[in-house]
Amino acid sequence: MEIFVAVVVVIVGYFLGTFPSAALVAGKKNLDITKVGSGNPGASNVIRNLGWKTGLAVFLLDMAKAAIAIGLAWWVTGDRHDPLSYICLFAAILGHSYPVTRKFKGGKGVASGGGGMFVLFPLTSLVLFTSWFVLTKVTRKASIASLTISIALPFGIYREGAETWEIVATLAMVFFIIIKHLPNLRRLKKHEEPDLI
Repeated sequence: MEIFVAVVVVIVGYFLGTFPSAALVAGKKNLDITKVGSGNPGASNVIRNLGWKTGLAVFLLDMAKAAIAIGLAWWVTGDRHDPLSYICLFAAILGHSYPVTRKFKGGKGVASGGGGMFVLFPLTSLVLFTSWFVLTKVTRKASIASLTISIALPFGIYREGAETWEIVATLAMVFFIIIKHLPNLRRLKKHEEPDLI
């Protein structure tokens, strides 16, 4: 595989990540999602302000961005678990979290990361995807659900047969997501984290 092709696929992965799912879906409802609630252009903030149906549409679109990015890498390499797949996954998450098209102000990468993992480890991802909804219903905190499934992810893919380097790469993604949730953790500590409806 030529380096040029790999670089192009990674760049495409990043720009797939910048697709403004939350802004577009909320915009259809005449709402600027960056100016309400937490201001975060992600599925959780959409759910809080526009309900589950609209938020789920954003969640699935954000998942699709990374899934397509990995699909492109898979098409190029012929191997779903090639390192290029993970590089494209990270590129899509970075595009989602730091979109050059929106002054680098984006979401936290949970749904995008989950979409990529659905391609790589579908069984683990299905369990964690379901768990996210159960946890949000029980705790009413999207951040608790997101952090819980993120931390559980490396253990799940280990059980599904991931190679050591894949687990390390996934741990890096989890670390990134935890860092993005530090403001949420501070609000949880102060009992100021808003409930999910």
